[in-house]
Amino acid sequence: MRQATHTLTLQTTGKGLYECTPAVAAWVRDSGIETGLLTIFVQHTSASLLIQENADPDVREDLADFFTRLVPEETTTYRHRSEGPDDMPAHVRSALTQTQLSLPVNEARPALGTWQGIFLFEHRSAPNRRRMILHLIGE
Repeated sequence: MRQATHTLTLQTTGKGLYECTPAVAAWVRDSGIETGLLTIFVQHTSASLLIQENADPDVREDLADFFTRLVPEETTTYRHRSEGPDDMPAHVRSALTQTQLSLPVNEARPALGTWQGIFLFEHRSAPNRRRMILHLIGE
């Protein structure tokens, strides 16, 4: 059994879904591990991870719009407002999604379905540098 770790950094330009499948798949391929389990963890409390459709960009926009309606900004119901009106809603959106994904690896590739991609879901309006820790165990 072997293990490998990597930190993947992604620059965002504001709210939205950012596909990171190619970068993750390239690292898995280069790790030399053919079969195993990949864990991806985002080290932030105002961003999350999703496996979502990667064929039609309308899906990404619809998801982002849905979360904006579900968790509105500019509301007086939040106590935490010290980092701006989008901060607490970003924490709530992150709590409703995931900060970690586990994926099987088969033939040195994440075993995603035909239309599936790995996405960082940025919940803040401002640009950010987001770090994701990748951990792969297998043989």
